[in-house]
Amino acid sequence: MKFTKMQAYGNDYVYIDAIHQELKNLPALARFVSDRHFAVGSDGMVLICPSDSGDFRMRMFNPDGSEGEMCGNALRSVGKYVYDHRLTDKTELVIETLGGMQHLALTVTDGLVTNIRADIGEPVLSTARIPVITELAQFVEQPVQVRDRTFHITAVSWGNPHVAMFVDSVAELDVWGYGREIECRTSLFPNKTNVTFAEFVSREYIKMREWERNCGETIGCGTGCATAVVAGVLTGRLDRRVTVEQIGGPLLIEWDEATNHLFMTGPSHTVFEAEIDASHIR
Repeated sequence: MKFTKMQAYGNDYVYIDAIHQELKNLPALARFVSDRHFAVGSDGMVLICPSDSGDFRMRMFNPDGSEGEMCGNALRSVGKYVYDHRLTDKTELVIETLGGMQHLALTVTDGLVTNIRADIGEPVLSTARIPVITELAQFVEQPVQVRDRTFHITAVSWGNPHVAMFVDSVAELDVWGYGREIECRTSLFPNKTNVTFAEFVSREYIKMREWERNCGETIGCGTGCATAVVAGVLTGRLDRRVTVEQIGGPLLIEWDEATNHLFMTGPSHTVFEAEIDASHIR
């Protein structure tokens, strides 16, 4: 099986062309890929599939074999993959995901993609998509008691549910302890959720750390960054154009007031390409 290891601001994924290769037992394959430890911080497996609705379809699998909805950084790297591997010559793409139809704009230099701008759609604050203890259709900064402290949680979804909350310092926070506790609060989030902790630095700059459900802390997350910016704008802390610092590097997020869509801008790069023997997976 041929695969490509790619990174976008800390998110490391194994990308597989599922158009020209026949794959079986995808949950087991995802676990096998993760077990091989291709890189520290590996977030799972992304399949590039044909689509009847868009240019391509993206399927994303977590290291435990479960299928995820969408990650903004993984989505952006899909654009680099399909162009650099000559699956398309288009620089504007529509990608089908479980989180909806997503739009990418590619910057090409010397025949390779050097920058990707992803429109991840309109942020949704909805108790139907992210169940919480409230009768309101929309909510911002709902207080939730977790262990010894109260977090004011804002939940946002593009199909990939995240909750964000601002803290005094992300460097000193017990991300593992609080992230796991919030993820597993079944009275709040029956389907589990990703948890974004953000530190306000200025109106144009924040720091964040991300806890990914079922997995642990990641070194970067595009939709996590976008969720933190949405929460900051809604609570008056941030402007609509913000640089977000995460462990894997900074990401520029822009919330367009006219369209209400989120845009993420930043490069992705190929780490390496290789083949592995996955013939034992049936």
